[in-house]
Amino acid sequence: MMLRLSHSIAAAYSVSCRRARRHVCRRRHFFCSTESISSNRSSRVKDQTPLFLRPLSHPTSSSSLLSFRHWAESLSRSAAADLSADGGPSASELLRELSWLLQDATFEAGEEVLLRTDLDDLYSLWRQRVEERRPFQYVVGCEHWRDLVLVVREGVLIPRPETEQLVDLVASVEGFKGGVWADLGTGSGAIAIAIGRMLGENGRVVATDLSEDAVDVALWNVSRYKLEDKVEIRQGSWFEPLHDLQGKLSGLVSNPPYIPSSHIPGLQAEVGRHEPNLALDGGRMVWIIFFFFVKGLFQL
Repeated sequence: MMLRLSHSIAAAYSVSCRRARRHVCRRRHFFCSTESISSNRSSRVKDQTPLFLRPLSHPTSSSSLLSFRHWAESLSRSAAADLSADGGPSASELLRELSWLLQDATFEAGEEVLLRTDLDDLYSLWRQRVEERRPFQYVVGCEHWRDLVLVVREGVLIPRPETEQLVDLVASVEGFKGGVWADLGTGSGAIAIAIGRMLGENGRVVATDLSEDAVDVALWNVSRYKLEDKVEIRQGSWFEPLHDLQGKLSGLVSNPPYIPSSHIPGLQAEVGRHEPNLALDGGRMVWIIFFFFVKGLFQL
């Protein structure tokens, strides 16, 4: 277990040092039913349903949609030069995101177009993306990660492609499918869900996070993929919710905050202004996290 923990921390460090880097990859949608979402989910989460899961209930004309696209393209091109100062998106990257936004939001049938939100909201969303530097994933409410489409929103760290390495690391452990795994600081639940989908009949994941926003979103994602029997989400700080698992864990994974406090002000605006500081700021001496995890492991 010590070996597995050390490998997990090393992998987390290697990917988290790059977590401020822009990522623009996107895979095709894997649609999941929303029927599995329990009726007691927080209303504030329901109000932020991802764009691609909303009903097509806002008709408009193809000419109106074309006008929006031309406006959005013009705004993107004119703003791109200023965005490059802190490593922001280029014009081509913004135009690619605009295409994805329209894929999520529209259905065209001849001259009639059905939208998942009204046209005024589309204008507002794109202004937020370009002028306020709101991350695209927050604009549409989801992130494509591995073969998953995960709900994300403000208050929850956007999963990075590099973090997929942690899941691959777990899959390489002999006998991992039947074990009990812990995911500390689960955020959207990405790592826990990916591991949970690979586990055997007796395997499960217990994921923790201090943030109420993260717990809400992780529960939503677990429910969408119908993994309640494999992935359990607990609210609390790091190891605190795991006392009942003493001596029972097969391994532990985590992608904790590793960005030094001194680097936070210089982050790309999409990251520094909008993503949760709790998930980004590793403090003045980030190496202390290694000792913290080792100490916590021995206590388990």
